[in-house]
Amino acid sequence: MSKADEIFVANMKDIMANGVWDTNLNVRPKWSDGVPAHTVKKFGIVNRYNLAEEFPILTVRKTYYKSCIDEILWIWQKKSNNIRDLNSKIWDQWADENGSIGKAYGYQLGVKNKYKEGEFDQVDRVLYDLKNNPASRRIMTNIYNFADLNEMHLYPCAYSMTFNVSGDTLNGILNQRSNDMLTANNWNVVQYSILLIMMARSSGLKAGELVHVIADAHIYDRHIPMVEDVIAQPQYKAPKLIVDPEITNFYDFKVDSFKLENYECNQKRYDIPVAE
Repeated sequence: MSKADEIFVANMKDIMANGVWDTNLNVRPKWSDGVPAHTVKKFGIVNRYNLAEEFPILTVRKTYYKSCIDEILWIWQKKSNNIRDLNSKIWDQWADENGSIGKAYGYQLGVKNKYKEGEFDQVDRVLYDLKNNPASRRIMTNIYNFADLNEMHLYPCAYSMTFNVSGDTLNGILNQRSNDMLTANNWNVVQYSILLIMMARSSGLKAGELVHVIADAHIYDRHIPMVEDVIAQPQYKAPKLIVDPEITNFYDFKVDSFKLENYECNQKRYDIPVAE
C-alpha cells in the first residue's frame, strides 16, 4: 500500500481522536455563509517521506498532481505573485483586480540580495550552494517576511525549505505553520517532493527524504464527514514517477516533464468547502 496513504490516514485518525477543538475561541476563518469555521487540530506533526522508495501521492483520494506541479513552478520557477501566470483558479479569491496576491509567495523568492559571491534571489542561491558548497548547513529559504506581511493578501502557510546534502543525496525539510489537512496536505507533499526532485536533478544529486513539519495540523468542522469517507477508501500501491531524463536545468522543467505510471486511486469527487 502507499506509504502516503498510511501516513495520511494515521494523521487524520489521530487528529479526530486526540485533537483539540477551537469551538470556544473567536476564530478568523469563516464559511461562505458567514458561520465561523472551527477546527480540531494537533500541534507539531512531523511526517517523513523517502522519495528514493516511492512517490508520496495519495490513493485514497485523487491528487491532481499536474495542478500541484503547475503551482510549485509558479512560485519557485516563475517566482510570480500574479494569478495570470497560473493555469488553475485556486488563488483567484486572494487576487486583486490586476491578478496580484501582493508581496507573497513567488514575489519573496524572486527578491535579490547581495552576497560575497554575487547577487542572488533565494532560489538561485540554493542552486548555487548545492553545486558549489554542498557541505553548507545554511541552504534554506524563507518567504515569511514580517516587513511585507501587510502587503500579502494571504500569509504563507508553507513558508520555509531547508536543504541538506548527505553524500550524493539531497534531503529537505518543509516547514508549514498551518495545514488544512483534507484540502491541502497531500497537495503540499506532492509539490515539495517534486521541488526536491528538481533541485536534486539540477545539482547532480539523488532525491532522498522530505521531512514535513506542520505546526498546526487541522481538520475543519464541515470536513469531518468527508474525512471519514476518504480514510475508509481502499488503498492502492504508490505509482511510479517518471521524470524527463533530458532535463538537468531547474528552469527547464515543465508540468509535462513529470508523469505518473500506474496511478490507481479513489475516483470519487469531493465538494470540499474552503474557509476564508
